[in-house]
Amino acid sequence: MRKAAHATILERVELERLRTRVERLFVALQEASEMEALDAPGAWLPPVDLCESPSCITIEMELPGLRAEAVEVTLTNEHLRVSGKRRKGAPRGVISHLCSERSYGNFVRTVPLRWPIKASGATAELKNGVLTVRLPKLEDRRGTEFKIEVTSEEEKPSTVTSDG
Repeated sequence: MRKAAHATILERVELERLRTRVERLFVALQEASEMEALDAPGAWLPPVDLCESPSCITIEMELPGLRAEAVEVTLTNEHLRVSGKRRKGAPRGVISHLCSERSYGNFVRTVPLRWPIKASGATAELKNGVLTVRLPKLEDRRGTEFKIEVTSEEEKPSTVTSDG
């Protein structure tokens, strides 16, 4: 019976490793499909700045001409995803374009997160064509030094009484 319990623990460890590998594969496939989507006509990729301070992560993305209603921001433990669509609006009276260098259409931008984030405190603001997303960091206590008082048996008050 002990061997069966030991085998079960090993099986669980192996299943967890397999799950992690499959999850990484799905993330890689998703990123690859997003990159392929960028090659499609009408797709564009807005530029991003990613900054870190001791208390938060700040992501700034250029989205000129977009309204807040046209942008969707989602957050998971592993990544921030910004998506939306920029529509092409022709000026009045224009019959055809002689030159069009601006990009239009759908976009998806995924930013991987390697920090623990406090999702309830996340904010996003679109102002003057720049989307600013602020993600407060969770206080990470790993690596923090805690002092633990050491006592000896002699210092402890004795609760044993002798009858004598």
